[in-house]
Amino acid sequence: MCAKMRSMTSSTAHKLLAALAAAALAVGGLVHADRSLEPAQAGTVPERLHEAHAVLDEADGVVRQSAAVSEAQHRAVLSYWTPERMAAALPISELLAQTLPGAADVIPRPEPEHQAAPRDDSTGERWTAGGRVVRTTGKVFLTMDGRDFTCSASVVDSPNRSTVVTAGHCAKDGTGSWARNWTFVPAFSDGSSPYGRYTARDLLVSPEWSKRADDSFDLAVAVLNTDGGRSVQNEVGAQRISFDTWTDTRVREGVQVYSFGYPAASPYNGRELHYCSGATRADTGGTTANGMRCGMTQGSSGGPWLTGFDPATGVGTVSSVVSFKYADDRRTQFGPRFGAEARKLYDHASGL
Repeated sequence: MCAKMRSMTSSTAHKLLAALAAAALAVGGLVHADRSLEPAQAGTVPERLHEAHAVLDEADGVVRQSAAVSEAQHRAVLSYWTPERMAAALPISELLAQTLPGAADVIPRPEPEHQAAPRDDSTGERWTAGGRVVRTTGKVFLTMDGRDFTCSASVVDSPNRSTVVTAGHCAKDGTGSWARNWTFVPAFSDGSSPYGRYTARDLLVSPEWSKRADDSFDLAVAVLNTDGGRSVQNEVGAQRISFDTWTDTRVREGVQVYSFGYPAASPYNGRELHYCSGATRADTGGTTANGMRCGMTQGSSGGPWLTGFDPATGVGTVSSVVSFKYADDRRTQFGPRFGAEARKLYDHASGL
């Protein structure tokens, strides 16, 4: 998927948000060939521990990777994410921008950052209206093949009170590596962690994503450890989640969506929560995803698409996540439709 750079038709064009890790890491290996990794990367969880806890549950339609399963691993991940590392974690596009002509300018500059009131046609303004969405949306920090990146994620209501949803490529590089040092910071704002930091205990994706990197299934679910004994849902609340939003009728008519995330590639800086809003349309590029007009950039990947959203309270229903853009349609952001496969991930995670 990441090699689709030659054609500029949407059916084969390079996708800018989803599954970019492989291409970015390949590029990054050239760009950063003169920078060796720190010895043992103090604080990182040893690779052998991840391998020992890998679980494949194909019969249930779930591929699962255990992460920080012990207290020692949990502490090691938290220690890894120093303020300096968090600040230095890059959106994938910044690596690409150093080698691809014009890559830094692939997304149109958004409209003015501040707005008087929430709009139903925002293309990437800063969210300043408060509400539950500020607490339940957070910034994700992760390491993929030795390099640190950022994504976004959202807390969803779950019996274990420790479940967040994000994009598949924010947990596993398609058919490639799993993420390490995976940490969720709800209500992240300009470097602060007002409600704590939550490491992942388990990461789950579908076989369609793990084996084929199919953008129609670019979804991951993470089950988090507690922070100081408190679950993330007890601390910040949660959004509802739905698996039946995308009926044929609603897809044709266009579902109104509010999407949220922490875009970090230019012209954004990843420090604050931003949003887009508008009606969706079906993708015609070969996936079952839906798209909406949005100027948010890399770093927003994995942020929630909320339907039935109330701007006054910040409450809605998570029905998709920020997934990808096409190189020849940089104004449209796509998200996978939550359906039976997403329900399997959620149900499995809820029992962990």
